Amino acid sequence: MKRRVLSVVLATVMTVSFAACTKTEGNQGGGDAGNGSGAEAGGDEFVDGKFAETRSITVEVYDRGNDGGSDPTNNMYTKYIHDGMLNDYNVDVTFVAVPRWTEVDELNNLLAADSAPDICLTYDYATIQTYANMGGVTDLAPLLEANKDLLPNMYAWLGDTNIYWDQDPDTGSIWAIEGKRATTNRINTFIRKDWLDKLNLKEPTTTEEFYDTMVAFRDNADTLLGEDADKMIPYSISYDVGWRAANLIESYIDPEISTFDFYVNGFDDRKLTEPGTKDALKLLNQWYHEDLLWNDFALYGSGDTTEDDYMKAGYIGAFTHNWDYPFRNGDDSINANLKRTVGEDAEYIAIDPFTDKNGGHTKYVTSTAGDRKIFFPKTNDEQLASLLYLEWISTPEHIQYLQLGDEGVTCNKLEDGAYESIAATGDPIMNSGFNIDYTITCNGLNLMDPEVTAKSISHSYAGIDPEVVDKANKIAQTDAIQETHVNVGVIAAEDGMGTSLGSKRDILYDNVILADPADFDAQWDAYMADYLSSGGQAIIDERTAKWQAKYGDSKTITE
Repeated sequence: MKRRVLSVVLATVMTVSFAACTKTEGNQGGGDAGNGSGAEAGGDEFVDGKFAETRSITVEVYDRGNDGGSDPTNNMYTKYIHDGMLNDYNVDVTFVAVPRWTEVDELNNLLAADSAPDICLTYDYATIQTYANMGGVTDLAPLLEANKDLLPNMYAWLGDTNIYWDQDPDTGSIWAIEGKRATTNRINTFIRKDWLDKLNLKEPTTTEEFYDTMVAFRDNADTLLGEDADKMIPYSISYDVGWRAANLIESYIDPEISTFDFYVNGFDDRKLTEPGTKDALKLLNQWYHEDLLWNDFALYGSGDTTEDDYMKAGYIGAFTHNWDYPFRNGDDSINANLKRTVGEDAEYIAIDPFTDKNGGHTKYVTSTAGDRKIFFPKTNDEQLASLLYLEWISTPEHIQYLQLGDEGVTCNKLEDGAYESIAATGDPIMNSGFNIDYTITCNGLNLMDPEVTAKSISHSYAGIDPEVVDKANKIAQTDAIQETHVNVGVIAAEDGMGTSLGSKRDILYDNVILADPADFDAQWDAYMADYLSSGGQAIIDERTAKWQAKYGDSKTITE
């Protein structure tokens, strides 16, 4: 009897990567922002490029609760930033930890209590908009205009695209700056190569072949797992179905869908109301009842390690996740653990099995924006110092050091100029891939030399064969579609709805998969009606109206 789940606690998943090399002094790049001795910059006195009196700011950093990780507020990387900011600008930086997996709830509490850090970041723009509407967030537009000359590295890295991505077309307000994704890779599907080899199977390249392979894993559990055959999980997804089955779901969306149709449904990044999603979920419902999915997928919420533990133990045949997921975390990566537990031949490799109506492998990648949104609460009374922090953290030398660390400790330099990661221990451990929790304007490897960056990506995962990473990188970009940015102004109906609708969406996804096949349509309709009546339809209607007001009957625009 399969276990039923009526509700789950949910949170947003993010996409990260792992890497770590060359030491750069903290005073490079930022110290030239102010030019004249005694010059006024935004009303604050500068002397020789820094504040005449020490300024103090607080900066949010995610606490990921990593076992064996370093203190996110006090380690070699925070010291590098602290000393560099103090030297370059006479700004004293203190980091404030916010739990990564409950970041929205924690930020809401901090903002409501007027105790949020001076520099905040979140993946949830709706939270920012909610507090902006209440006067709790600083409009960055006039600050950027007045101080642009002091921010050359930030503007060079982010460009107008990311800095003005969220600017209100009517009022000109900018409540947040979008961090930049150095890579737009998003999600891949992975499979046990050693299981394919053991059953003499080829890598599946179509949805039907993938299904047949999962059936083969299920039916050969004794061969593949021996006395642990009862632990067989052919294909694993988690409670966050919209992310963890994204390759399959997106293959059901028409590759030629109009910008209009995609946009009006695009407030939900898990594609709930996009045409085609229901059919993908019906297929997952079928697979679940054929014992091809993890029976307990909906029981374990955000931050739980049960599924990863099953991967490391060797019980899972295939899964869909962030494009580089099994390679992350050095000696504690899924692949590294798998080899120790099962044998040297055991590993997950990326495959591209889900086919769209044209036989391609449609998958949606991110824009360079769409990363963390960086904003200043209204309680921030050191706004220039905070802007200069973003300038310092966007400086190429600083990004490179934070992403690589020290040669011989967190990385090695190879003969061709590329860098490879070393699994670090103790204080040099990076709690996030490429240290993105500190390079908040940069998500993904971005070294000073683009050619070196390209060569280094495949070497950025300690203990992982570079060819395996290179293959995953290429698959993540195959038949990839980048969403068109549509900015028709604030959608008032979205205000404050991100968390509640996200929860309802995930409950819908989970429960329609668990439903008896005969009840699938009725369950889908009931949960969808609740989702739409709880605010989803109002968002669709307002997006439609604002699109039509700006673009008329046109269904397609160009950025």
